[in-house]
Amino acid sequence: MTEAILLVGGQGTRLRPLTSHIPKPLLPVAGVPFLTHQLARAAAAGITRIVFATSYLAELFAEEFGDGSRLGLELEYVTEEVALGTGGAIRNAAERLRSAPGEPVLVFNGDILSGLDVAALRDSHVASRADVTLHLQRVADPRAFGLVPTDAEGRVRAFLEKPQTPEEITTDQINAGCYVFTRSVIDRIPAGRNVSVERETFPELLASGAHVRGVVDDSYWLDLGTPAAFVQGSADLVRGRVTSPALPGPTGESLVLPGARVHPGAVLSGGTVVGPGAEVGAGAVVDGSVLLTGARVAARASLSASVVGRHAVIGEDSVLDAVVVGDGARVAEGNELPPGLRIACGAFLPAHGVRTSASPAPCTAQAVAHSGVPHASSAAH
Repeated sequence: MTEAILLVGGQGTRLRPLTSHIPKPLLPVAGVPFLTHQLARAAAAGITRIVFATSYLAELFAEEFGDGSRLGLELEYVTEEVALGTGGAIRNAAERLRSAPGEPVLVFNGDILSGLDVAALRDSHVASRADVTLHLQRVADPRAFGLVPTDAEGRVRAFLEKPQTPEEITTDQINAGCYVFTRSVIDRIPAGRNVSVERETFPELLASGAHVRGVVDDSYWLDLGTPAAFVQGSADLVRGRVTSPALPGPTGESLVLPGARVHPGAVLSGGTVVGPGAEVGAGAVVDGSVLLTGARVAARASLSASVVGRHAVIGEDSVLDAVVVGDGARVAEGNELPPGLRIACGAFLPAHGVRTSASPAPCTAQAVAHSGVPHASSAAH
């Protein structure tokens, strides 16, 4: 197995405003674009060529990774002109594959942080002569996922999409977003239209008697689709709870990237990442948070499980708990912000109350506030 299809077409709406002008897979996680971790793991498993299935802000992937040579890979990019769904995206990207009909092809999502042994998944697929092999993960609450029950030999028995009642929860095994397809099976997916691999492709394969296997792997697994998961995944990489060949520094309680400035009196913990050119002032306490390029946290501010966007500013004595601050936003001194608040790109949150920024915002994401908290809105609206 030397080829792969990487699915990176989503808009990352659950991560707004962070994804207003950058695709979710390109957000920095533990100091590098998240896809750098995935590409490095694929390369370590013997993959040499990857076709990107792109859609949202597609041009940014090629700008970041080019032809892939610096990662030891050959990369190609295929852009959907209209939404094709997961199955349609796989079929569309397959036009660029070179694998023979009987050869295995890796297909994986661009927003999953995982400790899966990809080479072992490939080996089990080849040894079993399966048509498709799925990585399955056990989760405590499977209601937000597609359920995949298997028999004693690992054959998939059904695909059950997002159960709504307790009676529908027949297993704790979910589709974990990584597959090995035999190439000829990909070619059976209808071309040129929207196809759901979960609702159409896989059920039709089962109905036709195809050999569809599920491999349950209980290593680290995290969907990075929410702000909470985004900061957790970054922190877990920094603290060594999951490994990556692409980490830009040693694991520990924090990762301070080149060009960042952290006052000796500041305290960094919990896997915090301080991005290039970012600053942390005297007496500031930053726990399990991500400060993107050029972010500034002033003296005595306290941050926990939060994300501060590029060139955003957090004022003195402010307290942020699970807050997302968009690029270029400013939080005035003394603010105490509750969990779940999202500050739009370019917005200004004054010391008392909320008002609209007088300057143009660099992006157009709306701020979202939970639990009835007023939102800080960008001047772009």
